[in-house]
Amino acid sequence: MNYHFFDYKWNISGFRSDLFCTAHIIYICLVFALAPLVSYLLRNAKREKIATFLKLLFFAVAFAEVFKISWESYYDITTGQGFNTGGILPFYACSLFIFTLPFAAWGKGKSKEVALAFLCTLGLLFGGIGVVYCNGLNYYPFWTFGAFHSLFFHSSMFFTGVYLLISGYHKPSRKDALFAMIPILLMSLIAIPVNYLLGADYMSLYSGGGVPLYEDFATLLASNGLRPLYTFIMLLTYLPLAALVSAISLWIRSLVCKWKTVSKATPQIL
Repeated sequence: MNYHFFDYKWNISGFRSDLFCTAHIIYICLVFALAPLVSYLLRNAKREKIATFLKLLFFAVAFAEVFKISWESYYDITTGQGFNTGGILPFYACSLFIFTLPFAAWGKGKSKEVALAFLCTLGLLFGGIGVVYCNGLNYYPFWTFGAFHSLFFHSSMFFTGVYLLISGYHKPSRKDALFAMIPILLMSLIAIPVNYLLGADYMSLYSGGGVPLYEDFATLLASNGLRPLYTFIMLLTYLPLAALVSAISLWIRSLVCKWKTVSKATPQIL
């Protein structure tokens, strides 16, 4: 199969999918092994240095996203398909990674707390899911820019959430799930009208694209004139997902605290 690193999906003939190919499986293993390991090794970094990391990461992912949109739009427009307003704009739940990073790095008070809550719950979860089920590999071979962009973006999301928790830059709280919903609800104020105007599916709030159960549910309700009900129910599903990650983080933190307490209380034999 002949293709170049920056080739566009329509120009790669004969390609089916590299999802769960050997290279992808190795990548998954590396990300899930190195993210907690590197986070643990760098756990004692000063808050100022972690904030600097978040700032640099924001510029990196923002540049990568702008480059990706420009690259994809060039091919769409030059091949006569036009600008893909229904799928290329950064109105996805994962796009909130870009928008919350500045608040986590530069913000103060509640804005910082909300950003960190998102990054350490839904951001961490969606990052991990994106690494495992990288939809870009259904359109691009592993060794191409299209695949690399998606893998870089989602693995950065996953690592950031893990590192912020292990380093203690963000301490999990019972309020995290509710705080994480604030960016989701704000993004939905853009995504929902765009979806209904263009027939797009940002945040999976219109037709549940790519998720079989959601797709079937959306189709069933839409066929009965109840698509807005699907949108409302789908929006609500973000809350239990955030609560699940928050609960796991709190549980792990309680185990670590107990282990530290036991370790200190255990007499040392010289």
